[in-house]
This record gives sequence, C-alpha cells and structure tokens, in this order.
Amino acid sequence: MDSVAQSESDLPIQPLYDVRALSDFDADATLGAPGQFPFTRGVYPTMYTGRPWTMRQYAGFGTAKESNERYHELVAAGTGGLSVAFDLPTQMGYDSDEPIARGEVGKVGVAIDSIHDMRTLFKGLPLDKVSTSMTINAPASTLLLLYQLVAAEQGIKGDQLSGTIQNDVLKEYIARGTYIFPPKESLRLISDIFAYCHKEIPRWNTISISGYHMAEAGATPVQEIAFTLANAKEYVRTAIAAGLDVDDFAPRLSFFFVARTTLLEEIAKFRAARRIWARIMRDDFKARNPKAQMLRFHTQTAGVQLTAQQPEVNLVRVALQGLGAVLGGTQSLHTNSYDEAIALPTQKAARLALRTQQVIAYETDVTKTVDPFAGSYVMESMTNDIEAAALELIQAVEDRGGAVAAIEQGFQKSEIERSAYRIALEIDSGQRTMVGVNKFVLDEEEPYEPLRVDPQIEIDQCERLGNLRKDRHNDTVERALDALRDAARGTDNVLVPMREALRHHATVGEVSHALRDVWGVYVPLDTF
Repeated sequence: MDSVAQSESDLPIQPLYDVRALSDFDADATLGAPGQFPFTRGVYPTMYTGRPWTMRQYAGFGTAKESNERYHELVAAGTGGLSVAFDLPTQMGYDSDEPIARGEVGKVGVAIDSIHDMRTLFKGLPLDKVSTSMTINAPASTLLLLYQLVAAEQGIKGDQLSGTIQNDVLKEYIARGTYIFPPKESLRLISDIFAYCHKEIPRWNTISISGYHMAEAGATPVQEIAFTLANAKEYVRTAIAAGLDVDDFAPRLSFFFVARTTLLEEIAKFRAARRIWARIMRDDFKARNPKAQMLRFHTQTAGVQLTAQQPEVNLVRVALQGLGAVLGGTQSLHTNSYDEAIALPTQKAARLALRTQQVIAYETDVTKTVDPFAGSYVMESMTNDIEAAALELIQAVEDRGGAVAAIEQGFQKSEIERSAYRIALEIDSGQRTMVGVNKFVLDEEEPYEPLRVDPQIEIDQCERLGNLRKDRHNDTVERALDALRDAARGTDNVLVPMREALRHHATVGEVSHALRDVWGVYVPLDTF
C-alpha cells in the first residue's frame, strides 16, 4: 500500500482521491455560488474574469525621496496598488534621531518622521487613483493620518482615498514584536481607527488581520488561519463593545496571508478561511450585510522560503506561490523579488516580480473561469480537512478566554515555535527538501551584488528633523500633544487631536511618546 504523505499542517495527503472522498459532500451548503455565502468559491461572482486582482509591490527604503522614485517606476510599469515598507524606528514609534534608532534608519523600509517626509513619499502620485497599503501596526493611526493630511493638501478628500493599514497589533505580541502599548490600550486605539475611518475615510480598509507574519515565524497553514481568525474575533468584539455596528465596520476588515510553494494545501487554506469566517460573522456576530461576512485578503509570497543560495531559483518559487494565491481567490497580491533573501530588492528584481503576476494574469488561462478547482476530489477534501483542524484550534483559543488571554498565556507563540522547530529539524535532516540548500547544491555560488543602504541617509534624516523642530511653532505642537494625552486618558476618539498635532508638525515619535505617557508600554512576562 502506498504511504500517506503529510501536508505542511501535518494532515494526511492521500496518494489517490476519488468519488468516495466526497461521498457526503453537499456542494450547495459547503460551496454555494461565487460571491454568495459561504464564499468558498470567492467573494465576487465574476472574480478575475472581468479584471485581475490588484497587483501590489512592496517598496520603501532609505529616504522618502528614493522611495517616491521607486513608486513612480512601479506605477509606470503597471502597478495598480502601492505597498509601503517602513523602517524599524518608524514601526516602533521612534524618530530617526532618537538613540534607540541609531543604525536602523532607512534599513528595512522608508523613514517617516513627520508630514514633510510623507509629502515627499507621495509627491506627484495620484492618491485618488492608486490604492495604498501601509505595513504599519502600533503607529498605524499616525501614518494613516499623515497620508490623509497629504492627500488633503493635494485637494483629495477622504472619501476618495482607498487602501489598507495593517493595524494588526495582536499578531505582534504573537510573532513579530513591533508592539508599543499594552493589549487593552492597543485595542482601544484600533476601535478608534474603525470609528474614525467609517466617518472620515469610508473606503479605507481599517485593518489587515495578518497570518503572514505568523507563517513567517513558522506557523503551519492551519495555525496561520486559525490564529488569524481568532485575532479577528477579538477585534470584532472590541469594536462592538465600543458601540460600533458590525454591519457598518466589518465590511472594511481585510486579511493578509502568505502563499507557500505547497500549492494544493495553500489553495485549500484560502477556500477554508473564507468559509470559516463567513459562518463566524453570520452565526457568532449576527452580521447580516453580506460584505460583513466576506473574507477579503491580500497575499504575499513566502519570504521565509526564499533562499540566499542560487537566488534565481526564487523566481520559480515565487511564480508557483503567486499562482496558488490566484487560484485561491486573493484580492491583491505582492510577489517577492528573487534577491530579497540577500538584501533589499534591486530595481530589476522588483520589475521581474511584477512581471510574474502579469504573466499569470494575461498569459495563462486561470483568470478565464472562477474557482477552477471547485468539485475536485483532492481540493474539496483538503479544504474540509483544513477547515476542521482550524476550527479545533480556534476553539482552543476561545477555551483560554479569547485571543488576548491566550496571548498572555503564551499559547499561540508556543504552538508556532513548536511547528517552526519541527520544520527546522526536517530541513537539517534532509527530510524536507530545499532546492539549492540541502539538495541540488552548487560547489560555488555565483557572485551577487546586493543593494546597499547609504549610512548618510541617517545623518540627513536627523538633520531634517532638527530643522523641523527649529522652524515649527513648538508651543502649538505641545498644546496639541497635551490635547492628545487628555483624549487618551478619557474616552474621546484619539485620532482627532492626533491629526491636529501632526498637522502642526508633531513627529511620529512625539505622538507615540504622548500616548506612552498615558498608556505605558507592553513588557512581555518572558523578558523578566
């Protein structure tokens, strides 16, 4: 008898699936029509048959000026959506001239300290025509408000803006670490963002609830969607407790997943996630608006599966991962550049990554029909298996009191670390093949010249900050920051005084420090 393979989630993959695998399969109940509950086949009736997904390219490095030049190149190459990477100090709510930021300015993304940097970042770009995704979490409100202020200076109203802020702090406590405030205060800030955007920027996706970073930390596909949807339930509860109507705010929720090279399981994962979320929203939260039941998501190909060895092979990996995301029904897609395991992507590598999406969209036939795997013995079986395993894990989080309580108990983090350790052992032993790493290796690697970040960037950025503080009205800034502190102590929406402080040239770091003064910072127990 043939041996049974195991999936990334440690679920069995049979060597043969036939009609017996779906003997009790109810297509109407588990699939439905595309664009209809439970959305297994996709959130829109026509999916890509009318137009392709939004093709995003993640960019941002060094200075705002350099990043702006890259965005113009990407738009000219056909990118319909921009995706902004911020440097580590910005992600942590520190200014570039703070001691803790030394050596990190402009390294993993663009440094944004004030409205001046944001003006430079988006100069000459049609903000009413492009969709902008910003990978920012703890200071998400600050960067969103800077974007709104810059758009207003260009004569663009809030209701003309579209895009996404990641704004998913719970996964930071689980897997990534760029948190600032304690969980309770972070959830307060997120609910304030929901309310503000519903009124001021109604087309904006107020949160991108991310499984991607948990997957990059070692989460299996089942853990990725289970912990992501458990976090999403916590956000929905928080918003409802703050007095928001689920049918008003839930349509602006979006999700962010990874696409691995394990094509079949990834397609099944996306389909299962849509079905689970639709039932959670309808049955647990009584959402009646179909848009509030839809799981709309962005996908990025798997950075953790890129290799520094034989980097050109990453082009093949990324093409397969991108294809899986499309067959799984993603709404937007970022394809990694082949050289990202070595350094920031070169211009040529970024263009090739975009061309990968364009080949899938315009040269293959996968966009000519909706959900081409529907009814497949293997696909429907794997979708059912992943759904069942994910529901069991979501219940394990609920049994511990929900996502925040489970985070405080270390549950999600320990589960992911266990999976990551298993994968590392499999690679080290050769049980799991990594082409070019533990199999099909070269005796000598070809030389590669990576993109380097000029250390002068940090010096120049700090000089600009010094000039900003010298030229602005510092008394006005301090009064605005005091108003922000007052709102943080009370129940008013903090985004309103935050916007005024930023308008008067308060910096990202100053805004974050004002909230730190009131809310404190989160210190995980395992650091003691």
